[in-house]
Amino acid sequence: MIRPRSAAQRPFWGEWALRGALAAVLVLAIGSAAACATQRSADSPPPASPAVSQAAPTPSSEPEAQALPPARVSVPSISLDEPLIDLGLNTDGSMQVPTDFDEVGWFTGGGRPGGTGPVVIAGHVDSPTGPAVFVRLRDVQVGDLVEVVDTAGTAHAYVVTETMDYPKSAFPTAAVFGAVVTDELRLITCGGVFDQNAGSYVDNRVVYARRVVP
Repeated sequence: MIRPRSAAQRPFWGEWALRGALAAVLVLAIGSAAACATQRSADSPPPASPAVSQAAPTPSSEPEAQALPPARVSVPSISLDEPLIDLGLNTDGSMQVPTDFDEVGWFTGGGRPGGTGPVVIAGHVDSPTGPAVFVRLRDVQVGDLVEVVDTAGTAHAYVVTETMDYPKSAFPTAAVFGAVVTDELRLITCGGVFDQNAGSYVDNRVVYARRVVP
């Protein structure tokens, strides 16, 4: 899990972290169970965005032919249209997170639009001052369209097939991050209720989508 440097230095951060390692049977999976990071109590400033956690894979050194990195994501049904930053790995093997609550990131160890997925995109749900970029991800419905534009300006359309909230203690690593042979997309943030005693959200929200073939 991505660890705060100190309570004083990073009082509000909820972060994605990829912890542990996948079992040998999942060597083809990108790996990652999810969890939400610690939050402040109700008497403290507003909570920060929670996080995804667990096993961080090593990004492939051989990019897929003809599949370019994503540069932008839009979800018209929730009026979301944002550029993407790269989320790689930290030196300790944990996944990087956006440093800005209004940034959306693409995990560079995952898939690319137009190739085999999954393309993994993550963003914060809230911040110390209020809602963050993925606050309306909870409103996305099956059948909604998602568009991902790659670095060449090519638009790739996806249709939402499922939305799920998973307890952080039972996050389905293989289903969310595992290798697939088709072009798929995952949008991830935190969800569920905020547990004041634990100081964290209890769930992760995952939106699943598949490529719309023209």
